[in-house]
Amino acid sequence: MRDFRSLNVWRKAHELTLAVYAATRGFPVEERYGLTSQMRRAGSSIATNIAEGCGRDGEREFARFLRIAAGSASELEYQLLLSRDLELLNQSECHHLSDLVVETRRMIAGLLKSLQDDKTR
Repeated sequence: MRDFRSLNVWRKAHELTLAVYAATRGFPVEERYGLTSQMRRAGSSIATNIAEGCGRDGEREFARFLRIAAGSASELEYQLLLSRDLELLNQSECHHLSDLVVETRRMIAGLLKSLQDDKTR
């Protein structure tokens, strides 16, 4: 069992989640149960799945949760684009958050690759 707090990828995902919460604070009230909720859920799902995978037995289970986290990152990336196009986020905010998503997803991919490499050794 791993300590998720020791993983750089979890720390980056947590940073992303906090940034999403901050950005959506300014969304209109009518989006509270729509896009605001979806974005917050997708953002927190990334860090949550990394943490849950750390609590599971074995590399295979951990990798499965990392893939789910990567899927949540892709979901959030689309929601950021939608928020920009609906003019809920400005270009700069969207770009900053998208960069965090891309960096987090790359870190997840790197961790998945290292798990696969360890398995083949």
